[in-house]
Amino acid sequence: MGQRKYNAAEARKEAQKTLYFAKLNNCPTSPRKMRLVADMIRGKEVNLALGALKFSTKEASRKLYTLLKSAIANWEVKTGKKADEETLYVTNIYVDGAGSLKRLRTAPQGRGYRIRKRSNHVTVFVDTKND
Repeated sequence: MGQRKYNAAEARKEAQKTLYFAKLNNCPTSPRKMRLVADMIRGKEVNLALGALKFSTKEASRKLYTLLKSAIANWEVKTGKKADEETLYVTNIYVDGAGSLKRLRTAPQGRGYRIRKRSNHVTVFVDTKND
């Protein structure tokens, strides 16, 4: 590897050490449905966000609930503090489209309709407000 690429990779690694996040890849729900749930918790305090996700009736909220708990655990491991002592917030949340499975559904007169089974990638960032 060249020196320039090596230096850039090292800088990225150092920047990752100050970010506290969790990532869920290839979640089998459509990005549109996941974004509705992600908008509910964006910018909120973590305990309020966990409560909103726990009592939501949407299927995507279950997956986002476990992902948020994982992000909180990552913050605790990296900082060495307890989440109960600090006030954590959901600073950023991204929902990106992933690959989709393409299927055919039979239709009248010998035709076929396309079914796209979408999936998404979700990234949740947590941090304290004073940073």
